[in-house]
Amino acid sequence: MKEKIKAKTKGKINHSHASWHSLFIAARYLIGKGNKGSRYLLGAAGGIALSMIPIMVTLIVSDGMIRGITDRFLELGTGHLQVWPYRVTQNQDLEAQMQDAKETILAIDNIRQVWEEKQGLGIIIAADGKTGTTIRAVDPSFWEDTGSVKYLSVIKGEALLKNDTDVLLGEELAKSIGAEVGKPLRIMTVRNTSLGKSIPMVTAFTVRGIVSSGYHEMDSMWCFVSLNAGEKIFQVNNCYTYLVIKINDPYKYANYAANDIDANLDGAFGVYTWKDLQRSQYSSYESTRQLLLLIMALIVLVASVNVSSATSMLVIERRRDIAVLKSFGASVKDIKNIFMWGSFLTGIAGAVPGIAAGLLIGCNINQIIHGVEHGINLFTALLDKQEVRILDPGFYLEQIPIVIDVKTVVSIGVFTLLCSVAASLFPAMRAARTKPIELIRKY
Repeated sequence: MKEKIKAKTKGKINHSHASWHSLFIAARYLIGKGNKGSRYLLGAAGGIALSMIPIMVTLIVSDGMIRGITDRFLELGTGHLQVWPYRVTQNQDLEAQMQDAKETILAIDNIRQVWEEKQGLGIIIAADGKTGTTIRAVDPSFWEDTGSVKYLSVIKGEALLKNDTDVLLGEELAKSIGAEVGKPLRIMTVRNTSLGKSIPMVTAFTVRGIVSSGYHEMDSMWCFVSLNAGEKIFQVNNCYTYLVIKINDPYKYANYAANDIDANLDGAFGVYTWKDLQRSQYSSYESTRQLLLLIMALIVLVASVNVSSATSMLVIERRRDIAVLKSFGASVKDIKNIFMWGSFLTGIAGAVPGIAAGLLIGCNINQIIHGVEHGINLFTALLDKQEVRILDPGFYLEQIPIVIDVKTVVSIGVFTLLCSVAASLFPAMRAARTKPIELIRKY
């Protein structure tokens, strides 16, 4: 009985030693001195490293652009959640209803800020033109919120509505109609008479300030007035009235907050998260991101083909070693493990420095882009050409936020290692099944 136990234990120890021996031999093939075969594996590792760099940069830039635009819409546009009344009858009833809901919501945990907002359509008429736009009548709490302070910058004047005749314009909107700080403009809205007819109403305002979110699309469609001014220029049926809610972490807790608010309001209001309000836009961003990840996966697969080719070349070059190892008792599994370990180490040798270099470049992408722009513009200035903007504010953010998705980075690294190992499986099996007698006769 004791002899059987010793025999089993001895077998396990030998198997463990064989695994470590396979790893040691694979490491020597990769980094050992005087090994001609190492150039194949190191070349494959270099290919993996080069493929990781654009993948990491693309991931950081795409996630940064998506997060930057989404954050601006959340903090300056829809808010984190919105609460809409189901029925609207008279102004007094609506205002009382909204005030009661606001007080109820503020008593709920994780609520950062709540304010009332009215939104409608109108035509802005200034000195150099006119245009239709969205008019937002906001509560003073909007300007005090940390999200507004962070993402809304003042280009001219001040971001303050001192009275009901003040108006703030988005930068692009102000440019399109030639509006200037301190200059008058008119806003035309529609009112319904007691007979049911729609008549235009023109109200005079003064431009108090010009603001920018750093994103062209938002700056071209916003006109801010005070909540009292909104009540004067809009009727109940000609605008939307709702509560904007801010919470501590909209990406994690929006659904939980929506459930708590809905339970406390007893179903008298509709509660919508930012994902509900921006479903089409958010889905478009997610689809774009998934497509980029698919392209990245294809790049990794192409790099893995190099690992397979390198392993095949290594097998051909190390046939004599295979014959000697098999002659000394190495099993089929031991030989296979040598080349499987070699591909694994090749994947690590390529993925780790490639990911590190890609993250380094991605974290400094704004400085790199501005440096390239500066270099190109120095050259174009000599040719009297138009200034080049790689990140045109008309389509992109002026500054790309740096967002590193650790889970995705780790997943890409693991996927790269798995592809490297899988790609070497066939040449490793072919090497393991080679008969040593044939190799000894040949060599």
